[in-house]
Amino acid sequence: MTGIIILAAGNSSRLGKPKQNLVYQGKTLLQHAVSAALHSGCQPVIVVLGAIMETILPQADKARITILHNPGWQQGMSASIRLGIAELQKTEGIENAVIMLCDQPFVGAALIQNILQKYNQCNKGIIASAYNNTLGVPVLFNKKYFAALLELTGDEGAKKLLTDYRDDIEPVNFEQGAIDIDTMEDYQGLVGDQ
Repeated sequence: MTGIIILAAGNSSRLGKPKQNLVYQGKTLLQHAVSAALHSGCQPVIVVLGAIMETILPQADKARITILHNPGWQQGMSASIRLGIAELQKTEGIENAVIMLCDQPFVGAALIQNILQKYNQCNKGIIASAYNNTLGVPVLFNKKYFAALLELTGDEGAKKLLTDYRDDIEPVNFEQGAIDIDTMEDYQGLVGDQ
């Protein structure tokens, strides 16, 4: 069984307002991420919120997801990853975790299913999205990496593991993964394409 952790705890400091609530094609970015996760067939779907949670929460599909509040969101992405992995480990039979962000608007259920399919086809413990000559999220980690994920600190995301365990990674091509929303210019570029 594979669970999904959606990291959405940041305060969008570069954007100036919650990126989680930016609307693209009739849904907020967080709703897009949750929809992709739910339609992928993975369970459970965990959303980690932190800053301005009360503003973001009404937009979430609370009935089918587990929402966690990360009070230490200022510590960086690692605190949210640790929280999500700890929650996921409570699920019996959990084998893998897919970590994704809410600011990649082109992540869909098909991509997550491709990642799962690649995992089942190869003998690797990490399946990472490949874009812009790098590897990144969404990324699947087998449970053998849960301990390492729980040891991440500061603003260290899961990228550290992609460097440390390069020999155990299989890439999945996702060119649109390079598109993420960090600034108002990024968002204008995105909605300009609608």
